[in-house]
Amino acid sequence: MGHFLDLFSSKMNFSYEIFRPDDGLWSARLPNGSFKGMVGMLERQNVEFALGPFFATEERNQVCDFTVPVAGDSFSIFMIRPTLSNDISGFLKPFTPLVWTLILLSILGIVTGMSFLVWGESRCFDKGEESIIAKATLWALQTMSQESSEWMPKHDGGRVVVTTWLFASLVFMSSYGGILTAMLTVPRVVIPIDSAKDLVRQSALPWRLEAGTMMVTYLKESEDPIKRQVHTKMEGTMVSCWRSRQDFVDGKYAGICDYTAMKTIMSWDFSTSGSCHLYISKEIVYSGGILSVAFKTNSTYMHAADRLLLSLKESGIFDKWLNDQFTNTTECLRPPSADKGNKMSALGLESLAGIFILLVVGGYHRLFELPLQCVTNPPICLWRS
Repeated sequence: MGHFLDLFSSKMNFSYEIFRPDDGLWSARLPNGSFKGMVGMLERQNVEFALGPFFATEERNQVCDFTVPVAGDSFSIFMIRPTLSNDISGFLKPFTPLVWTLILLSILGIVTGMSFLVWGESRCFDKGEESIIAKATLWALQTMSQESSEWMPKHDGGRVVVTTWLFASLVFMSSYGGILTAMLTVPRVVIPIDSAKDLVRQSALPWRLEAGTMMVTYLKESEDPIKRQVHTKMEGTMVSCWRSRQDFVDGKYAGICDYTAMKTIMSWDFSTSGSCHLYISKEIVYSGGILSVAFKTNSTYMHAADRLLLSLKESGIFDKWLNDQFTNTTECLRPPSADKGNKMSALGLESLAGIFILLVVGGYHRLFELPLQCVTNPPICLWRS
């Protein structure tokens, strides 16, 4: 926009002076219908035009005129870049919740079927069996986790069920073990916020909106309840995404910013630090916005600005100016999972914490399920193995 202003003043042969609104806002409508910020300065005709560029909205168009489109832009969530992290519940991740639910239902079904079958066979062959449900439950869990079981059905019907369940357990544990090993050794990045729904459901990272922008009005009046929550639950506002760039890098809060600003900040971050510290969410909060330069109503300069902008767009000069701001953005637009590549990494204690907890629980159960067998001559007690 600075290049455009210099070229515009040269072609039209005028000098200019730049003014900032006292409140530092783009625009904000007051209860009486008038505007604050740069749009307010245009409404009061304190200035000839405002570079912006501005999103051309219906309410702004009532108090100023907009040139032909400069560019299109969208808004998304901007925040500190997620990094590799360990998850204590990672041992549950090899399967989806649906698969785990079906496995639990299978265990319940096999325990119920086995209990009825063993009970029926014991009645037929006049051989009583005590605690059938407890034994069948323990047997199903032990075979599922590839442990040996002391209890086995005594007749052919129950043993057919045992064979079927052993094959199913073999498939389950082989798949689970292979997937778990791969997930633990290949670095993985969990992205906690990738949509507006993720944003409002978490409380770890606050977020802000740019004060006096059309996004404040859009989210406030949106018919989508999630987007309205983005407005009602925000921590506050910021002057601009560019001015808050260091706060984004430091992880103080997230913001909802336009792609032009976000890519410019990413380029600045990589140029100054040599690393990527920022992330743009996959979900687009607002899309299809048209950016234009705003002029006061009936300005004599607007038609000349339209002709110049069309010429710059058609020749590709404006796009070149814009792309020059993103020279170091490509590297940081890659997904966070690509930061370390797909190389294997050594396992730490945190990665195995969940599995060790299961081991301790299982060992505790195994230790105390077996009663003492004591004899009096000689006086000694042994654990039954």
